[in-house]
Amino acid sequence: MDINNLQRENIKNLKPYSTARDEYKGQASVFLDANENGYGSPLDVNFNRYPDPLQLDLKDAISKIKGVPIENTFLGNGSDEAIDLLFRAFCEPGKDNVIILPPTYGMYEVSAGINNVEARKVNLLPNFQLDLEKIAEAIDENTKLIFICSPNNPTGNSIIRTDIETVLANFNGLVIIDEAYINYAKQRTFIQELTEYPNLVILQTFSKAWGLAALRLGMAFAARPVIDILNKVKPPYNINQATQDLALKALENIAQVNEWIKITVTERENLSEELINLPIVKKVHASDANFILIEVIDALKTYDALVNQGIIVRDRSKVTLCEGCLRITIGTPQENEILLNALKALNS
Repeated sequence: MDINNLQRENIKNLKPYSTARDEYKGQASVFLDANENGYGSPLDVNFNRYPDPLQLDLKDAISKIKGVPIENTFLGNGSDEAIDLLFRAFCEPGKDNVIILPPTYGMYEVSAGINNVEARKVNLLPNFQLDLEKIAEAIDENTKLIFICSPNNPTGNSIIRTDIETVLANFNGLVIIDEAYINYAKQRTFIQELTEYPNLVILQTFSKAWGLAALRLGMAFAARPVIDILNKVKPPYNINQATQDLALKALENIAQVNEWIKITVTERENLSEELINLPIVKKVHASDANFILIEVIDALKTYDALVNQGIIVRDRSKVTLCEGCLRITIGTPQENEILLNALKALNS
């Protein structure tokens, strides 16, 4: 597969913006090339100089943890930026289409709409797995992207690995596997398969297990041609210096992150066992994420009752295949206990 043939014609011919930091990368004592403020910043730390547009130091640190070379790594302003850039680089507005698999992460469809690209919906099966036959039927010569969220949001389950491999092996476009919740899953990441599938794109994030949601930092891993195209179309300085610095510091504390993951997984199992014993809970769906999806007798009534006690969960009862369901993030042990006590009180 030649990835370059997948990109839009205007992107093939696009000459990317050349920044001052692209044109000179060395050290100097006087920088007068980027129209920056030479006096510094009105802060304790100076942010007056433009950041590295390719975030090489941060990518190097990520590479040591993920085992992915720098040239196969893209960093975005959240995973949402990578999602949007995939549309902008590979999908011709008004002509091409993508496949999404409801229930799933809502930004795939939003980005499709923003970019005037048809989003073809192929619902998951009742067990929240891929409907391979209908996916195959939905693909045509203008299908450029297939989005697979695993572990899936909002259902929490991992998608069967061999089913994903079937899609990868038989689709002539890009397959994007969104692994935002992979740190909590039993299933291993698809990162090891990057060298096997040139059409594979993996999305991960610092917003979940790493606890850096406010920094807006997402990762995309793919073959070099895909990364080169994303770097060509991204804004010049898409990751600010403060985010790069703080993320580098966070990467030094991987032991703390791993401890939080262990606690969260244990709490997820404990909370699931407690919830299934409550009379208002009809089903607790198995989860590989840091949340669980539960079916209750009256989702809206339960949601409102929790809100009245200052406890906010997510009402997913109007989402395809999630009728009557609430999505509950796994909190701290104390938060989970407060939630359980509130739900128990609803039964009394």
